[in-house]
Amino acid sequence: MNQSNQQIGYIHLYTGNGKGKTTAAIGLAVRAAGANKNSFIGQFVKGMHYSELVSLKRFPEITVKQYGLNCFIVNKPTQNDIEAARTGFNEISKIIINNSYNIVVLDEVCIAIYYRLISVNEVLDLLNKKPPEMEIILTGRYAPQELIEAADLVTEMKEIKHYYNQGIEARKGIEY
Repeated sequence: MNQSNQQIGYIHLYTGNGKGKTTAAIGLAVRAAGANKNSFIGQFVKGMHYSELVSLKRFPEITVKQYGLNCFIVNKPTQNDIEAARTGFNEISKIIINNSYNIVVLDEVCIAIYYRLISVNEVLDLLNKKPPEMEIILTGRYAPQELIEAADLVTEMKEIKHYYNQGIEARKGIEY
């Protein structure tokens, strides 16, 4: 393995309509914990209880903070939703600029951009301030082309078939 590559942090983007974007980001944080790296996971638009929050408490190397309120995806975001996302973005910006973690996950940031809670230009400006050794993970559907171009690694989760379309509701421990 090339040792110089070990010192460089890259920008990952997990997008698409398929299931597994957040799960992939969490998996990377768990793997990093095994290598004594610390991770911060900031979840935009998520404020509900998800089972991964309980699981991740077992890893002192991983910090999770939610910057969402109720699920507005079926409605329009409120001013409170916008303010929660702004608070999250400002906190995550400080974490990145201060180089506080080895890995920073901006979970559902693409959704936050899509619903105009934050702008793509703000995210791009923040990515330009990334410390060279920090790994940054961006997730969410509807990734704008600008983020796709800025990322070093882009994975699209493509839905081929999903039991949700047959009326199966989200299950604890599997989808939430």
